[in-house]
Amino acid sequence: MEHNKKLNEKLPENTQSYWRDSVNLPEFPHLDENLSADVVIVGGGITGLTSAYLLVKEGLKVVVLEAGKLVNGTTGHTTAKVTAQHGLIYDELMHNFGENKAKLYYEANEEALRFIKETVKQNSIECDFSIQDAYLYAGTSQYAGKLEKEAEAYERLGINGGLIDRIPFDIDIQKALVMKDQAQFHPVKYLAHLIQDITNKGGLIFENTTCVNIETGEHPTVLTQRGSRVQGSYILSCSHFPFYEGAGLYSTRMHADRSYVLAAKTKKTFPGGMYCNVDEPARSLRSVMINGEEMVLIIGENHKTGQGKDTIEHYNALEKFGEDVLGLEKVLYRWSAQDLVTLDKIPYIGKITSDVPNVLIATGFRKWGMTNSTAAALLFRDIVQKKSNHYEDLYSPSRFNAHPSLKNFLLDNADVVGHLIKGKLDKPTKNVEDLAKDEGAAITINGHRKGAYRDAEGELHIVDTTCTHIGCEVEWNSGDRTWDCPCHGSRFSYTGEVVEGPAEKPLQRHDHRMLDNLTSEDSGY
Repeated sequence: MEHNKKLNEKLPENTQSYWRDSVNLPEFPHLDENLSADVVIVGGGITGLTSAYLLVKEGLKVVVLEAGKLVNGTTGHTTAKVTAQHGLIYDELMHNFGENKAKLYYEANEEALRFIKETVKQNSIECDFSIQDAYLYAGTSQYAGKLEKEAEAYERLGINGGLIDRIPFDIDIQKALVMKDQAQFHPVKYLAHLIQDITNKGGLIFENTTCVNIETGEHPTVLTQRGSRVQGSYILSCSHFPFYEGAGLYSTRMHADRSYVLAAKTKKTFPGGMYCNVDEPARSLRSVMINGEEMVLIIGENHKTGQGKDTIEHYNALEKFGEDVLGLEKVLYRWSAQDLVTLDKIPYIGKITSDVPNVLIATGFRKWGMTNSTAAALLFRDIVQKKSNHYEDLYSPSRFNAHPSLKNFLLDNADVVGHLIKGKLDKPTKNVEDLAKDEGAAITINGHRKGAYRDAEGELHIVDTTCTHIGCEVEWNSGDRTWDCPCHGSRFSYTGEVVEGPAEKPLQRHDHRMLDNLTSEDSGY
């Protein structure tokens, strides 16, 4: 505990992302009536808002429903690299799916980059958009060999880039691979303009409106938690993890990963470019303008949600990396992001199932949501307008490839089953009295597993640790002060509210005052 406390003292208390903290977006009411529209969009992140922006420009009546606040999910916590360089992906895609599909994946993301660039230029959007080269680098000979194979894939696919021997940091590398003319931006400033354009053209946006189900048919209907219904010709599910899966089995076909970000003022000048290693642990760097001053985002420490070491240690590891490479004067922000990874690493974008053509889904962007989300919105526009789109088969959610999908399907679901069983057998030894201020942990109360957090004022918050999605046991995330599920990535605040799906219901809360009267025979738990 003392070790964790020392780590906390090094890091800023501001755990809101810089993107969200630096922009005041307009607020919208919750939905309390029944509506109809041409297109109903569930999810107020970059996928949903870009889709709404495109569709209202086509003269369609659009309704956007967001469970919380706009751009407060993965979009608001992204690293905001606008690039088709998605790690070591192209050699793998060529090996598994062939050169044509690998080229389509590259072209879809390059097209998305161009769309963002042109939208920024045409509308004079001040969002710190800048062209940057993107770099992958390897610190070991093993990964240098993988970079060489990736470079061969670049050459065969006609990607503008190639191998280089060094990058402008004091990092010992074997090889690096550059992709030229990529970009970075401030995603919330960009989306603020799209939001204004959506509403100016008659689009309706509702916040704090949780959607819980869809009634399919010729005119599908979204059902909300408050009882309102919204009917449309098309429904677009853009809610990061699908709020409605139908028969698509998406819970079994993806896993959730977390990564961490520090925004810091550095002693050394940042040399430009965007950098990401291909070794473990993950490390990534890009510049960012904060209050008119260039600073640096230090990113990495990926792991499956709810699994692994104490999360505050991930922030500490990034801080050490930043200090070693650039020297740190001050860390201003820290936050984490969650991403969904599909079985074959290509997102699921399109018809939710082959027999339900008017319910569309976009999910599983694997940390590369800025371009994949925009590609999704462009694809949705064409599907809604019944136009052909040559990326539709590539992204089809109904695909299931024997390799590597079958192997990953079995591994991911074995992992879920393992954590479900392990959680049920886990009997924490920590007691409520052991918790210091600003400490959380799973505890045992009269033989039952509960979650407890004592806040900075000393008030105790107790919840049931059983995730309301499929019943796995959540784990304490000390870095973000949340309860995270290791099975499908649901996250809850320390008071039990849903922070991130697929769970829709909060964790059961318990009144801490009951602890004063607990006995082994009469606990109420």
